[in-house]
Amino acid sequence: MKKFIAIALATVATLSVSALGASAESFKIGLSNGWVGSEWRTQMIDEAKAAAAAWKEKGVDVEVVVQSANVDVPGQIAHVRNFISEGVNAIIINPNSPTAFDPIFAQAKEAGILVVATDAEVSSPDAVYVGIDQTAWGAAGAKWLAETLGGKGKVVAINGVAGHPANEMRVAGYKSVFSQHPDIQVVNEVNANWDQAQGQQAMQNILATYPDINGVWVQDGMAAGAWKTIMDAGKTSQIAATGEIRKDFIDLWIKDKLNSAIPLPIPFIDSNNVADAAKQLEGKPGYYSYTSSLSIDEASALFK
Repeated sequence: MKKFIAIALATVATLSVSALGASAESFKIGLSNGWVGSEWRTQMIDEAKAAAAAWKEKGVDVEVVVQSANVDVPGQIAHVRNFISEGVNAIIINPNSPTAFDPIFAQAKEAGILVVATDAEVSSPDAVYVGIDQTAWGAAGAKWLAETLGGKGKVVAINGVAGHPANEMRVAGYKSVFSQHPDIQVVNEVNANWDQAQGQQAMQNILATYPDINGVWVQDGMAAGAWKTIMDAGKTSQIAATGEIRKDFIDLWIKDKLNSAIPLPIPFIDSNNVADAAKQLEGKPGYYSYTSSLSIDEASALFK
């Protein structure tokens, strides 16, 4: 939500520790983030560290070792290889590919290391996935958009990073919904890499070519930029578009009464309950994303 929306990013470390056995006194967990193009990824890392600190308060020492850089798939495989060499107890990874990590995850399992993939599912049987159903997430936003448009109209899609597993599953989700509405025409699809400025530029290009569009399916990290273009063009009342979970966008949504929605697993945010989400974000910086997490006790209960 992702940015991504994911369930319980703050509890990934918690789940890893629980699976390894809470009776132990210390754990070393490697966290691999292969893309740094969004503050949401920084928040993901901060929340993992906060979860580790919460465990320390319960007498369990958790060290989180982070490798965070813009790397391709081989570079992220190198992250995992480094963690194996360090002898970590568990590896948390936000993967840049759904399939490329199968061999290295098998090596981690052979070394007795628990692997937890978050935000995007992987094909490896040697990794546990903690996150949302990204396909269903994409479908939920498309369903809202289709219903808002009365099942007809011209729609464009602004997608994230091409080839990223979470992005591809979200795209599959909205396509599955729009295919059920023959009167909805997807006139263009572009990638803006989950970047707000790129989302704004993409929307400018789209409106220059398709000034009569009715709806925009846009992912987090780009929605605020897309909506700024829509507002600057004076089309706020003419275009419905999905949104994102960042505080600055939610504040904008309420202030300008945008026709938007965010597909969170629990709950789905639209104009009926966006004020509740805003209240939970009071005092947070503008880049902070609305998330849902489990407490240590709730996470531990999953393994009993």
